Amino acid sequence: MSSSAPTQPVGAARPSGSGRRRTTLAIAVAVGAVGALLVVLLATSPQGERSTESPLVGGLAPDIQASDTTGEEFRIDDYRGQWVLVNFFATWCGPCKVEHPELVAFSEQHARTGDASVVSVAFNEQPSVVKEWFEENGGDWPVIAKGNGGFALEYGVVKLPESFLVAPDGTVVHRFEGGVTAQGVDSVIEALSSQAGDS
Repeated sequence: MSSSAPTQPVGAARPSGSGRRRTTLAIAVAVGAVGALLVVLLATSPQGERSTESPLVGGLAPDIQASDTTGEEFRIDDYRGQWVLVNFFATWCGPCKVEHPELVAFSEQHARTGDASVVSVAFNEQPSVVKEWFEENGGDWPVIAKGNGGFALEYGVVKLPESFLVAPDGTVVHRFEGGVTAQGVDSVIEALSSQAGDS
């Protein structure tokens, strides 16, 4: 990465020690400010409103049937009658870490009403690593971390994180790319529920 400091011509006088320290400090402050700005943008951007087209939308959700990290069998068809947010993520993915508290908030809110659930599908990771990550970061929902490569292909996942909202009838109704917010998912559910009520 290039800096704004001028290059030193051959044979020119070198800056004093204090001059070098000031230049180094200025560069460090600038780099730190840019990094802080990126973190703020990731944390505050309306990620839940970012949707993209998907050939899955309007069709039945591809089947997910596998053991989760606790050894329990998960079948997406068992969740008919409620909304399901299918979340593809990785523990090493920065935006996934930003998104995670929003998934926790969404899950906890709907656990009380029983009208919506989350299932997470880890991308190419050891179940033990994923289980430990959830123990550290929270989240009480099924997490698939074994034999999951085919699921990402079936859902056409492009990059992480990516989520698909499945309606109570099993139809994929929305695709979120780049992370979600609890409010963003709720807004989509409310809008779709209102449309269904009007029809």
